[in-house]
Amino acid sequence: MFLAINEIRHSKLRYTLVMGVMFLIAYLVFFLTGLAYGLAQDNRTAVDKWNADTILLTEEANDNLNMSMIPIKTFDEVEADEKAYLAQTAGVIQGEGEEKIDASFFGIDRDQFLAPAIVSGEMFSSDDEAVADSSLRDQYDIKLGETIKMAGNDKKLKIVGFTDNAKFNVAPVLYTTIGAYQEIRFESDNVTDNTRINAIITRGEVQTIPDDLEETSISSFINALPGYSAQVLTFGFMIGFLIVIAAIVIGIFIYVLTMQKAEIFGVMKAQGISSRYISNSVIAQTFLLATVGVAIGLIATLGTALVLPEAVPFQVNALFFAGISGLMILIAMVGAFFSVRTIVKIDPLKAIG
Repeated sequence: MFLAINEIRHSKLRYTLVMGVMFLIAYLVFFLTGLAYGLAQDNRTAVDKWNADTILLTEEANDNLNMSMIPIKTFDEVEADEKAYLAQTAGVIQGEGEEKIDASFFGIDRDQFLAPAIVSGEMFSSDDEAVADSSLRDQYDIKLGETIKMAGNDKKLKIVGFTDNAKFNVAPVLYTTIGAYQEIRFESDNVTDNTRINAIITRGEVQTIPDDLEETSISSFINALPGYSAQVLTFGFMIGFLIVIAAIVIGIFIYVLTMQKAEIFGVMKAQGISSRYISNSVIAQTFLLATVGVAIGLIATLGTALVLPEAVPFQVNALFFAGISGLMILIAMVGAFFSVRTIVKIDPLKAIG
């Protein structure tokens, strides 16, 4: 470690460049990870809020919530520890301003477990009221008590409450009654036994399932969300390749620096300094450069997260960031072992000339 630190002090510019490359790659990896995680969460946070085990959809729906249409009377035929019905549709809303906003509407029963936790305001109590995701307040400045209207529909809803982390397919969710859902989707508020819902959500054990319904785990349902799996895989491969590239780059830098110092290492070996001592120095040097570069990249990413606008789906996951940090440092260390092999093969007499 003594030799590694002193060599870095002696050649500040050279090792600063190596550290800078590591920092830039680490910053890019962390930033992409935050974007990938944030975008993935924006697809599913409303589903995660259910804290449910399974979802019942029609067999023909192929795990697609929009394609599942279930008569509401079927709800009584399902026997489970806990159950709740859900009607969902996409829509476009407009507040008191001119901006149009894509949204997702959840028609629920306020007395069932799908009712969200309220962070401000109160739960809806009529077909003309709704509870909205807080992003409508923070990003679009829609206020408590404000009335929103549907694009292409005469239906209006008063925002009486806000809840956190309620997005579905990257759109903020508005919770309202089945009657309001009927008006938004079918332009009719007549709720009968044949009124259609999209799914029945369950917790615990399900005892009885009607023949025309299919039980799917919540995790499988999330993976089947349009574009979700493809998005996660795409970002996962990008981040993985960047980590490997970072390791290769740092390995190449260390290898080139080692070859440039072959004569110096030869003199050191001729003086009786062991190959093991020199190799440990190179490994310690790589560890320092990689650790500092990754740490600065992580700090820069966290700083960037503080100034990003609300519209950017960036979220910090401490576990992911810690794992990626350790992996980048570990793979960089593996790359340094190629330099160690070169050091061991150095012949003192040939190196001195």
